[in-house]
Amino acid sequence: MENKKKLYTLLVYSENVAGILNQITAVFTRRQVNIESLNVSASSIPGVHKYTITAWSDEDQIIKITHQIEKKIDVIKANYFTDEQLFIRESGLYKLSTPMVLENPEISRTIRRSQANIIEVNPTYTIVQMHGVTEDIISLFRALDTFGCVLQYTRSGRIAVTRGMQEQVSEFLESRQENG
Repeated sequence: MENKKKLYTLLVYSENVAGILNQITAVFTRRQVNIESLNVSASSIPGVHKYTITAWSDEDQIIKITHQIEKKIDVIKANYFTDEQLFIRESGLYKLSTPMVLENPEISRTIRRSQANIIEVNPTYTIVQMHGVTEDIISLFRALDTFGCVLQYTRSGRIAVTRGMQEQVSEFLESRQENG
């Protein structure tokens, strides 16, 4: 049976130690898996950082990657998820030509229909911001790009929380504290 590649999101929790990001990304490099997005920030647990990493892989390989990451000394916990198991958001920024936006009302309608926000306008450019799922962020870019008005475009790395009641690492830390 052939394993098809799909997009997985890894949530990795670690202590805030210099060099741990390099160790984590090296696991992907060794397995020749490209990281699609990466976001690192403090988690809801004091002193613990959360890495949200997306990559296209098959399940067997993502299991191996997750286990290898979890073996790193400063990693507290690592889990992989499919999109259905998470609440996911990204942000997109679109820098558009103001003269083109003003001369074509369909551009503004496209922005409003996507529920994006115009956050700055000057005579040269207009900045549009959108929050949502990856597909919607990319979809707005493609729609605006058809007008030829996009000067710059970028989107953030994914941020995600599990659909459960608490951080996945919370239970792990509680059991470690009880046994420690």
